[in-house]
Amino acid sequence: MKKQTREKLLKRRDSIPTEIKNKKERAIEKRLFALDAFQSAQGILMYVSFRSEVDTRRFLDDIIKLDKTLILPAVDATHNVLKLYEVKDTANLLPGHMGILEPGKDLNRQVTLDEIDLVVIPGTGFDPKGNRLGYGGGYYDRLLSLESKQLAKVRHIPTVALAFEEQIAKEIPAEPHDIGVDMIITDKRLIQC
Repeated sequence: MKKQTREKLLKRRDSIPTEIKNKKERAIEKRLFALDAFQSAQGILMYVSFRSEVDTRRFLDDIIKLDKTLILPAVDATHNVLKLYEVKDTANLLPGHMGILEPGKDLNRQVTLDEIDLVVIPGTGFDPKGNRLGYGGGYYDRLLSLESKQLAKVRHIPTVALAFEEQIAKEIPAEPHDIGVDMIITDKRLIQC
């Protein structure tokens, strides 16, 4: 079920014409930067987009210019987890897992979850309840599961997904280990989950 849903939503996302996609991305960035959780956050975990995802590369330098701490993930394939690094210069990003740009591990300071105030995560599809369909690797589910175990007693880190309206499904198949998101920002609306 997940595989068919993923393929359907990816096909929808891939079919958005470039000019329309650019307009949608500007609307998403505006909503993200206006979000209270974004404005009050100091440490922001983002992701570097690839393929037809909402292009976050234009957001990264803006986050640094706002004097916020930009944190990006790098895949540790040996341990099958994401490691998190503070990035002060996006020019230092290098191709990593699946060719996705990642922080150069020697050039950036590794950070822990307690330094993060907002998590912005990717996905192939979402539903209004906050269920998220990733790419099947489970990296963000493991990271967010760890966050909930480590920090739940202290504080909750808000999670937000960036998506085109075409990526919103009526229902996403979810399993007990799947971790949802608190909010979804699309080119048309903010969905509180």
